[in-house]
Amino acid sequence: MVMDNMLSVLDNYTLDNIDDIAITLAQDFRKRRIEKNMTREEIAKKSGVAVSNIVRFEQKGLISLKNLIGIAIAMEYTSEVKNIFAEPKYSTIEELTQIRRNTGKTRAHKQ
Repeated sequence: MVMDNMLSVLDNYTLDNIDDIAITLAQDFRKRRIEKNMTREEIAKKSGVAVSNIVRFEQKGLISLKNLIGIAIAMEYTSEVKNIFAEPKYSTIEELTQIRRNTGKTRAHKQ
């Protein structure tokens, strides 16, 4: 039990690879779809995304952004997708200072 908790915490820090994140996202989507007792066909009909695209996503983690948004809306995860970049993230006080300094700008400039 303690080892499972430690491994789940470690998973949050080891997903730094695009493919790993895509597969994890697809696995989580499949879990949520099954929990809601929805078939791929039902998601396809509700989202306007082809079943073949949903299958490819669940199996390989491959999906276009537009289709991901479509299935998120169909699964009632609209706010989670809309807010993915809503809050600034920083890991140092220098980054926070830079974020505050650049708030409201419309373009980034190389320093």
